[in-house]
Amino acid sequence: MHIRTTVIAGLISVLAGCHATSRQEAVSGTPQPSTLTAILETSAGDITLELDREHAPLSVDNFVRHANAGHYDNTVFQRVIPNFVIQGGSHTPELVNLPASDAAARKPGEPLGLDTPIKNEWQNGLKNMKGSVGLGRDTDPDSGTREFYINVVDNPKLDTPREVSGGAGYAVFGRVTDGWDAVEKIRTGVTGLRAEKIRKNGELVDGEMMKDVPLELVVVKRVRVVGTR
Repeated sequence: MHIRTTVIAGLISVLAGCHATSRQEAVSGTPQPSTLTAILETSAGDITLELDREHAPLSVDNFVRHANAGHYDNTVFQRVIPNFVIQGGSHTPELVNLPASDAAARKPGEPLGLDTPIKNEWQNGLKNMKGSVGLGRDTDPDSGTREFYINVVDNPKLDTPREVSGGAGYAVFGRVTDGWDAVEKIRTGVTGLRAEKIRKNGELVDGEMMKDVPLELVVVKRVRVVGTR
């Protein structure tokens, strides 16, 4: 009896999942692809990403929305640690934090829009291995918006829930499939302390000091989502 109940419950779960997928496809009008390809056109060369929508649908859809809205155009890799990660997507070449700047310019009661934080998908089975792409966030596990990082080594500690990371790991949603030479150029650049810029009375002024900032910033010219399968 217990086995039969378990099997029936499993079938219901599968059918429910199929029904949810059908609803999602009905809304969009087209089947949802399991993977997508994105090309980061940078001043160090192109980097090709395979985005795993099957395992990280929220993170992938979030990345694609920001890419299609042009939010990654003319941004930089503002944090580079040569034996850890390269991180970008949130700052301009002047080191203005775009999400913070946009939030400050938002009128009271105005919706967050594309910078609404998404749920952390860190338990999706994808690991922070060399070449994988993850969603940047603050200590709050569900605080990720447009920022992303590329692991340049295996980083199992990012898969481990720790107090310093809000009791959760960091969500991986893709991997680098081409352009590792560009990643290496970014990874090996000289870094140091630089001031983040904030807008005040229409002018850019120095804010807090940021660590591990490349002295010669690599610019993401644009991000193109070019293919599915």
